[in-house]
Amino acid sequence: MLRDKFNRPLRDLRISVTDRCNFRCTYCMPAEVFGEAYQFLPKSHLLTFEEIARLTGLIVQQGAVKLRLTGGEPLVRQELEKLVALLVKIEGVEDVALTTNAYFLPQKVLALKMAGLQRITVSLDSLDEAVFQKMNGKRSSVAKVLAGIEAAVKAGYAPIKINSVVQRGVNDETLVELAGWAKEQGHIIRFIEYMDVGTLNGWRMDDVVPAKEIIERINAVLPLEPADQHYFGEVAERWRYKDGGGEIGVIASVTQPFCGACTRLRLSPEGRLFTCLFGTHGVDLRDPMRDGASDDDLTEIIRGTWQKRADRYSEIRTSLTQPVRNKVQMYHIGG
Repeated sequence: MLRDKFNRPLRDLRISVTDRCNFRCTYCMPAEVFGEAYQFLPKSHLLTFEEIARLTGLIVQQGAVKLRLTGGEPLVRQELEKLVALLVKIEGVEDVALTTNAYFLPQKVLALKMAGLQRITVSLDSLDEAVFQKMNGKRSSVAKVLAGIEAAVKAGYAPIKINSVVQRGVNDETLVELAGWAKEQGHIIRFIEYMDVGTLNGWRMDDVVPAKEIIERINAVLPLEPADQHYFGEVAERWRYKDGGGEIGVIASVTQPFCGACTRLRLSPEGRLFTCLFGTHGVDLRDPMRDGASDDDLTEIIRGTWQKRADRYSEIRTSLTQPVRNKVQMYHIGG
């Protein structure tokens, strides 16, 4: 099995299919930066679905078994179901999932289901309309997201996983309400500590609500108990409700780093490999591929990239004397 410098295996591949999004969430694509004049990648720079499938097949041969489509907002990419249909046919793939803001799900979910998509995760940071709109740049409503979730449930995706980024003084006062709603609906919510992904979201440690505090707040209203991990490398610390009414997860990349069990590789929209969510430089696969590189040539690049991997940013974050100023942006490689 392919291993990196810390003996971590390759298990997960996150595929960002676009750098565009119809939302302007403050922790990812703040509207004051990503305005109408912002220059996203031209279409010719993006990997085609066939190119993504080819590279994915090679990466799966090196150990990846779980695929997740991200963005940007992946459903902004036209006919995404065609890519799903290609990916599910790759020998060795065990799971193909999608992370979305749910805006386009009512129109797209049936096509995705027919193509073979297995799981859906929806981003929803609050049920409070004012808070939600403040966080997404007033680009949508809670009702629109809930409609997307309902469409996914009707199409057979249940339970839905809900991702919620928690920021102190922004949406932390609504997290218990969101947990209660998810419990009632039978969904699995994962609260994510506000992270310093990229360099444009104005991140401060003071804005982080630690996972410990998140659990304490929910436990005070909806009693919890620890639950075991499903598999090695699972990023969410799992908790189940004592009354048997489901579970929640917390992703504590800031206060409880899990770098030592990280098994994720990321492919950017223009074909660059990133070995860390907080990485600075990707390794190009697109240009060699378009210049005629063989599968063996591309595999050598992929293997070399993972074998040289020594990332552990979350573990060393607090020891850094200077901020890392050229980290890849979240909208470019997903969460």
